[in-house]
Amino acid sequence: MATACVPTVDAEEACALLSSSTHHYLDVRMWEDFDKGHVAGARNVPYYLSVTPHGKEKNPQFVEQVSALYAKDQNLIVGCRSGIRSKLATADLVNAGFTNVRNLQGGYLSLLRSAN
Repeated sequence: MATACVPTVDAEEACALLSSSTHHYLDVRMWEDFDKGHVAGARNVPYYLSVTPHGKEKNPQFVEQVSALYAKDQNLIVGCRSGIRSKLATADLVNAGFTNVRNLQGGYLSLLRSAN
């Protein structure tokens, strides 16, 4: 699956959109990472259930779980730690019919850097 056409925002734009209350933040990190720190008001739906030296186990219900939280036309910013996983997650959501999703380029780490 090509992920080249995934809509993307940088940390500065994401902060502006989130502070305007027009966008929701979907954190796709695993729950233990989410619990260590996350964007205020973020909802957590892990894209991977586990990551081991043997590989990554994708959450088979990812799109369904996101669909239970958000309508397909809601404005979503999708973030992970560094932007790789969220790009894959955003592509899956676009392919599932979500129309207003954007990947956070650089992930949660970029938000932390932009806040300083």
